[in-house]
Amino acid sequence: MKALKEKYLVDENGNRIGVLLDFEEYKKLLEELEELASLYAYDRAKSSKDEVIPFKKAINEIEQERE
Repeated sequence: MKALKEKYLVDENGNRIGVLLDFEEYKKLLEELEELASLYAYDRAKSSKDEVIPFKKAINEIEQERE
């Protein structure tokens, strides 16, 4: 990720209280956070001891439970 060009909002004492980002940088940051969340979920699923079943079988089981 390239360096962000952030600007800070400060209070009357000069304390940073907020950040302004270019909208395109903000969207890119959200995309990267979403990708990280997906990787985290994948890693958690991969390391779990849960039974692995094919996707179609899982869908069939869910549909059968609804009936």
